[in-house]
Amino acid sequence: MKSAQSERQLRRLERLMDIVFGLVIWRIFTILPRPSMDNPEWDSVAEMLVSEWASFVVPVLAILIVTVYWLQNNAMFGKLKATDSVHTGISIFQIFFVLFYLYALGLGIEVGSAADTRVLESSAATLVGITAFLGWWYASTRAELLSDEVTPEEAAKFGESNLAEPLTALLTIPAAFLGPGAWELSWFLYPLLKKFFDRRKARRTGT
Repeated sequence: MKSAQSERQLRRLERLMDIVFGLVIWRIFTILPRPSMDNPEWDSVAEMLVSEWASFVVPVLAILIVTVYWLQNNAMFGKLKATDSVHTGISIFQIFFVLFYLYALGLGIEVGSAADTRVLESSAATLVGITAFLGWWYASTRAELLSDEVTPEEAAKFGESNLAEPLTALLTIPAAFLGPGAWELSWFLYPLLKKFFDRRKARRTGT
């Protein structure tokens, strides 16, 4: 009875997180620059893209960051069979930090690309990744939460491979003090770190 209730709670939690991630991505799309018929600043969409390309960089980057965390979250939940109050609580904190990241993004767009606003964005993204990792770490130590197909060794390797996301966000914090361009480019450390952790995982599995 309790097991069935925990499974239903997991599905509800997963749906809630999907809704939040989806709404955050939609909200970021709404802040992208676009022409206005009442007060047109550009004669065409092409002119808008050419003249305002820099204004698209941060929102598009934010969409990619949120999407990566969303996919990571789905992969983690796919390896669980139930949840409990502690795991749910950690996931709620993750949702809060996803929303806080959206707030930090909006603040940065409103006041400009200052170092403090970029640090706030990076810190929020780091906290999203840390809470995701903590949620997985906790669930992986509870046999009643982890899917029967996932062994403890696989759970440990999976958790380690998902450290690339928060580590990338953490490394972008010092880059924020070097300027907007350096901060934006520092996010492209992610593919390198992801590849490093994947190779490390492959060596440990002997493949």
